[in-house]
Amino acid sequence: MQPTLSQLIEHIKVTKVFRRNKKNVELKILAALLYFFGLSLRKTSDFLSLFEEISHESVRIYYHRLKTVLKQPRKKKRKLIAIDETKTKLENKQIFVWAAIDVDTKECLAIWASESRGSFEAYVFLKDVLKYCESKPEVVVDRGFWYNCLQRLGLNYRHETWLRNAVEGFFSRFKERVKRFWNRFPFRSSFDSVQSWLESFMAFYNYWRC
Repeated sequence: MQPTLSQLIEHIKVTKVFRRNKKNVELKILAALLYFFGLSLRKTSDFLSLFEEISHESVRIYYHRLKTVLKQPRKKKRKLIAIDETKTKLENKQIFVWAAIDVDTKECLAIWASESRGSFEAYVFLKDVLKYCESKPEVVVDRGFWYNCLQRLGLNYRHETWLRNAVEGFFSRFKERVKRFWNRFPFRSSFDSVQSWLESFMAFYNYWRC
């Protein structure tokens, strides 16, 4: 069961994830949620500043920092996982975003950005996904040759479109969100900041969806 908003607020207060408490924790959570659901940093700042002044940089910090206290995937037995990747841009350069979804719970287990797409990248990502699996689950993938590495990991896999709906649904939400900044991560973004943004997106998605 996901915590209620009041439980989340109390949990965040206890963790002291925000060293400075000049602004209400409720405001910080609301700012991060508004940004997750589609408002830009500046629009979130402008809207909330009607009640209490808040900068767009503060909104960005809240979004990235709250992922450390939201519920993370736990290691357990998982039967079926859907994995896929999609393209986006970092400035003018194409990058790839990988995601793994538990088909039964719809929970996102891992998300990762890479500069290229091949068997090595798929292997690295899958090794990370297996950290959240007590047993070796069956994996549903598309027909990309890079997923041949599943055999090296001793995993059974198959190609079934309808079972991949779980990960396609996740990417639908992801693409809807990145459209807000023109299908590319902002200029002067580092690869580390992109990965941090993705991990925050995953954390808020799991909190909202699961």
